Amino acid sequence: MVQEKQAMPVVTIGENFVKLWGLTMARRVARIARAAGLVSLDEVPAGPAILSNAAHAWDPAWFGNITGRPGVVLTLKGVPALAHAADGAQAARIAQAMAQGTPLTDTSGLDVIAYEDGPTVENKQLRKRETPFLMPLVPETVRAIERASYFGAYKGVTDVLTKYLWPEWALVMTRICAKLGITPNMVTSVGAVFCVVATVLFAYGHYWAGMATGLVFMVLDTVDGKLARCTITSSAWGNVFDHGMDLVHPPFWWWFWATGLGFWGMAYDPVTFWWVQGAIQGGYIVQRLIEGAFMRQNGMMHIHVWTRFDSRFRLITARRNPNMVILFAFMVFSRPDLGLIAVAWWTACSCLIHAVRLVQAWTLRARGGKITSWLSEG
Repeated sequence: MVQEKQAMPVVTIGENFVKLWGLTMARRVARIARAAGLVSLDEVPAGPAILSNAAHAWDPAWFGNITGRPGVVLTLKGVPALAHAADGAQAARIAQAMAQGTPLTDTSGLDVIAYEDGPTVENKQLRKRETPFLMPLVPETVRAIERASYFGAYKGVTDVLTKYLWPEWALVMTRICAKLGITPNMVTSVGAVFCVVATVLFAYGHYWAGMATGLVFMVLDTVDGKLARCTITSSAWGNVFDHGMDLVHPPFWWWFWATGLGFWGMAYDPVTFWWVQGAIQGGYIVQRLIEGAFMRQNGMMHIHVWTRFDSRFRLITARRNPNMVILFAFMVFSRPDLGLIAVAWWTACSCLIHAVRLVQAWTLRARGGKITSWLSEG
């Protein structure tokens, strides 16, 4: 009879009623543990365990970093904040120091990581390498921790608008949603309505109104993911809903932008219409296929984190947000027709660059080279 392997227990040491994103650390840690397939306990077990100090708030990236590393202890000013005890003896020592708020006096057998030394962690999901936050959780630090938590949930490699234009707007909205108990799926649902309205506005040539409505949708598209990560409420359905919307709607925007040109007296002739749509729609599909092929061949590593060039190119590659910047620029001169043609050319260029990078990866692998992310260096 095969004995079922028990899940690693996770225990929060001490009590702290200060809330982060509406959650106490005990509840927050329990959610993080559940999301990782681990079990949350109220008492320190007589065996291996992951221990969290309720007096500290830490980025979930730290949790993922220590779960597979028995004996690792993350400290702040010498006091253990998060640890993976390899056995009961280690767990007892670490728990005592956490409860007393004092540095570990006996570090034998432990790998102590001092936060003050600036250790970095690669977050493959969010495509970045950084020193995740770790701070004392007291009323005076809540806003600073929430800000650090929010920006810690941001992808390091993304488009220029998401990275630079609306992070502060989305932070305010994320805080409001968390305070009101609004779920990420609710935000995604509202965003979907704005997305559909923007599509209809484009179809009738109301480009300025469509872009304004689309802007609301694009900001909400940032808020739902950040809210899910900050409140530890990510779900399989939410992930499918959010990413499904992201994947499906752009082709409709570009198609109906073209049909809306008739209301401006700028309708394309059939040949121009089809080559523009062919370049945009075909390029969109091919670019996605290239990204998927790269991931399958390189251990699910995104093409945009291979080298610094790839990460920088992701800022402006022909995706929805950079394309909207192009369309906005041409709308300033009341030329929505030329704007979409520019998007078609930029899509073709982006597709070509991605194709070249894929071939370069194939060539490197064929010569015995190894494809690794520049973010893993450090």
